[in-house]
Amino acid sequence: MINVNTLTRKAREMQAQLVEWRRHLHMHPELSFNEIQTSAFVKSILEKHKISYTDGWVKTGIVATIGKIDSQQVVALRGDMDALPIHEQNKCDYVSKNEGVMHACGHDVHTTCALGAAVLLKEIEQELEGKIIIVFQPGEEVLPGGASLMLKEGALGNPLPKAIFGLHVFPEMEVGNLGFREGEYMASSDEIYLTVKGKGGHAAMRKQYNNPLLIASKILIALENAFSEENTAKHTTKPTVLAFGKIEGKGATNVIPDTVEIAGTFRAIDEKWRAHAHEMINEITQKIARENAAEVIVDIRKGYPALTNHVALTQFAKKTASELWGANCVKELDLRMTAEDFAYYSQQMPACFFRLGTRNESKGITSPVHTATFDVDEEALVIGAGTMAWLAFQNLRSKI
Repeated sequence: MINVNTLTRKAREMQAQLVEWRRHLHMHPELSFNEIQTSAFVKSILEKHKISYTDGWVKTGIVATIGKIDSQQVVALRGDMDALPIHEQNKCDYVSKNEGVMHACGHDVHTTCALGAAVLLKEIEQELEGKIIIVFQPGEEVLPGGASLMLKEGALGNPLPKAIFGLHVFPEMEVGNLGFREGEYMASSDEIYLTVKGKGGHAAMRKQYNNPLLIASKILIALENAFSEENTAKHTTKPTVLAFGKIEGKGATNVIPDTVEIAGTFRAIDEKWRAHAHEMINEITQKIARENAAEVIVDIRKGYPALTNHVALTQFAKKTASELWGANCVKELDLRMTAEDFAYYSQQMPACFFRLGTRNESKGITSPVHTATFDVDEEALVIGAGTMAWLAFQNLRSKI
């Protein structure tokens, strides 16, 4: 019978293999929804270990199955596969070979941990009290998010799993640790695009133009005031972010443009407030445009929803991880205003999204995700793969 000691020993014995897989993936990153070679590599490992799978989900997605194929008792694990359009600046032997593309968010680690968990679970398949599916998901980094499309295509089956677990690298946390948070954890993420239409002309002829740059500045100031901490507190007690990072008016020193483009992001934890805030953004923007004899097009593109970890499932995961690696390795996480498409799973089934410590200051591994020098301490691979496997194995046996 498999136990904690046996599982951790088996996971540690896999370390060299996990490192090899991760470095291969890191050297061959692919952008969202184009993970063709990545998908082929994952399938080659599954086939080598005689793990059955279906593929072609959202083009490159894969769902591996271990255990009792016809069982209605199902637990899911998720590993995302896509990389980012970043030119890697690391000097390691496994630096990206694909110019301008890099695994700067750790999805090479996530895929490796999911593969490792699959191999570990295959070894103890006869002891599984149900079925475990491992979801290798494309396109986490861009809208509409591979998770939403995998669900739409029915990749996770019917009925849906009773629980799903996913992990994410966490360079703020030292390797050897795992982070969990019950309940609300990550924000929704919407893209805001405003097109302000005035009237252009020669800058010297003030009566002949209606400067959209000035109107845009009034809109930005009004929105900043409306969404200040003091004012948002009237609507929600939970954190909110409205920030604009781009304003572009293609004029010149003496040329007033006809239009100005503004782009930003809106993030919230409270979904009801999120919907109301969208209405506020539109109303405030349109009001200022009317007052200044201008026109504005408001384009709010809904992104990922807020991510909520199932409380009982997360409590179970913390306890299980503590049994595996020790209670001192399990940390409490703070609320985050970043977003994740794993949130779509959390809307459909009990979900637990946790963090894998990858930092090692003594080795100089400290760079944040989404940077050109991001890397991980590969000791984390054993912890990630072992934790995913043990969570799935134990959850099949639980009533949670």
